[in-house]
Amino acid sequence: MGKSTTAGFFRDAGVPVWDADAAVHRLYAAGGAAVAPLAALVPDAATEKGIDRGALKAAMAGDPALLSRIEAIVHPLVAADRAAFVDRHAADGVPLIVCDIPLLYETGGEAGMSGVLVVTAPAAVQRQRVLERPGMTDEMFDTILSRQMPDAEKRARADFVIDTSGGLNAAREAVMDVIAKIGGQQDA
Repeated sequence: MGKSTTAGFFRDAGVPVWDADAAVHRLYAAGGAAVAPLAALVPDAATEKGIDRGALKAAMAGDPALLSRIEAIVHPLVAADRAAFVDRHAADGVPLIVCDIPLLYETGGEAGMSGVLVVTAPAAVQRQRVLERPGMTDEMFDTILSRQMPDAEKRARADFVIDTSGGLNAAREAVMDVIAKIGGQQDA
């Protein structure tokens, strides 16, 4: 959809952006808070560099119930990381903080947000972009989509929608429009 690129436009405009994927990488890295509990759950995934995601995926392939146990460990740690980021910036009086969160609606995470922006693109564009990622296959893409709420429903529920199919400049302009609109709100 262009979610990371759009988040980068907010960052470029001086808006603090918390990235859920980056938080998971920190939690899985050597010394990260998720390493010990995940190593206890899947010993083969523990390395001197932290948790090996490939080993986790392999373990999940053999045990479908493992994903929910991993999520029970990781999700609270990610939520705590996000809360610390938001609290730190809110204490500094920052009027707008962006949280880049995959599966926000699917996990009920929108309940903790003041507003939701959905980044969208037509299905064909989305498929093309995702399949250009290293190691991505049609089957993996279909599995990812099966875990997601339909894009039309996300757009309908969102406070703001940015369609990235119009190119980088149009998406950047849309970000600036959102910042201008939110900047005028007292409780943003």
